[in-house]
Amino acid sequence: IRVPPAAFDNLWRGFVDEWPAYLGYATSFVTIGGLWMLHHGVFRRLRWANNAVIRINLLLLMAVSFLPYPTRLVAEAITDSNAERAAVIISGAWLLVISLIFGALGYAISRDRELLRPDVSAAEIDKLLRDLRPSIGFYVAVLVLAGRAPRVAAFGFLVIAVVAVLRARGDTRTPEVSLPG
Repeated sequence: IRVPPAAFDNLWRGFVDEWPAYLGYATSFVTIGGLWMLHHGVFRRLRWANNAVIRINLLLLMAVSFLPYPTRLVAEAITDSNAERAAVIISGAWLLVISLIFGALGYAISRDRELLRPDVSAAEIDKLLRDLRPSIGFYVAVLVLAGRAPRVAAFGFLVIAVVAVLRARGDTRTPEVSLPG
């Protein structure tokens, strides 16, 4: 995020004109924050992780760490009527990829319930895994919206991220941690 030096003669206007960069930053930050909260909620309920969970988690880390690129692309292209549609679709497609990887993580955990801590109920993990499942129809709808109204879809990605953060569940109890020694 930066105001170009050419806009320093009217800095307030230059600051306001950078709204696409603020949108990109906020979308990226809140999305990554929501994903971190969901990730934390999953891994707090595990005793250990098998090879499949570790590998999927590494893939998830790669996908999430790439997320600032498509959101920056949207910020840079949103005022260009020739590029904004493609940029918003690319960003939405990447969010779908992340959702699918999270779904794969949930699937890997559900296949080996021995990974779960003993105090985690089946109902609790089932609820958490339902939250992980990607909604293909939802992402397809947003991608279709991006084709028709890319700016609306770009703001929609921010709304999705905010809703994800608001839906994230914290822990209601303090974990018992056994330290060696």
